[in-house]
Amino acid sequence: MNVLVCIKRVPATAGKITLTPDGQDIDTRYLGFTISPHEECAVEEAVRMIEAHGGSTTVLTLGPEAAADQLRDAMALGIERAILLETDGREWDPVATAAAIVEAIEAERAGGHSYDLVLFGNESADSAGYQVGVRVADALDLPCVTGIKAIEVTDGRAMVRRQTESGWETADVPLPAVLTVKEGINLPRYPSLPGRLKAKKKEIERIKPQRQDGGLDKVRLTLPVQAEHTVEILGKNGDAGAQLVEVFQRLRLL
Repeated sequence: MNVLVCIKRVPATAGKITLTPDGQDIDTRYLGFTISPHEECAVEEAVRMIEAHGGSTTVLTLGPEAAADQLRDAMALGIERAILLETDGREWDPVATAAAIVEAIEAERAGGHSYDLVLFGNESADSAGYQVGVRVADALDLPCVTGIKAIEVTDGRAMVRRQTESGWETADVPLPAVLTVKEGINLPRYPSLPGRLKAKKKEIERIKPQRQDGGLDKVRLTLPVQAEHTVEILGKNGDAGAQLVEVFQRLRLL
């Protein structure tokens, strides 16, 4: 079995987001970066599949040279091979991103390296577009199931499950296929020190895709309105006791 996992370099969830003065990009000077949580689970699922069934794993991302760090993080967990679709750092919309991934997969196929499963996170942690995996499946004419919480592969087919408001849905999908997984499908492992050392020595294949127009046109980015918080100092030492009782009474807690 050959599995490809597509990941995205995103700002760390605890980081404070600031924009460039023109409102066109995120100012990344003081940000840490990581892999989207759903995609961390996709990486873990790929490693588990190969441990159970044998085969090979590849991780792919589209982004700047710095995104090689996220590829090495995935290789430290057990992914064998990495491909960087290198860009100048500008954000690519879902149409352009999917087209670049499709081109890379087709080039791999032409070179004799085909994939039984292409895994995505259900959505990225930054833009949450829910589009790239579906667009890739459509362009490659492959079956696609989204929001996966369980995968079982047997005899060239994948039995997948996803949770909905009305309960669990189960689908029997022939391979090759594209699946987008959700956080909670597994508990991703931590990379070991030997795994990190091996990942540093592995070569990352680099491709510079041509950006295709025809997607969304970005006008500008805006930050969400920050919730305001107020603090009331009731007093010092024992002076606050009576006022604290009054606050509890107003809140009907007494």
